[in-house]
Amino acid sequence: MPIYEFHCGKCERDSEILVRSADWSGTKCPHCGSAKLDKKFSTFASAGAGNNTSASKKSGGGGHRCCGGGCHSH
Repeated sequence: MPIYEFHCGKCERDSEILVRSADWSGTKCPHCGSAKLDKKFSTFASAGAGNNTSASKKSGGGGHRCCGGGCHSH
């Protein structure tokens, strides 16, 4: 189930709500119960999007990359 971001026209609050399909009409605001919700435009993030920089390619590394340096297998 995707999480959509909504803005309530009654209480003016933003919410993230899990909905079963793209047909979200009838979804109610979790703060005030109003059905006056507008779906906000959302972006998404992808894991590892910054790992292919030219600086990391130039460093020569042996192909091993750690998440935050906590694995100590160097």
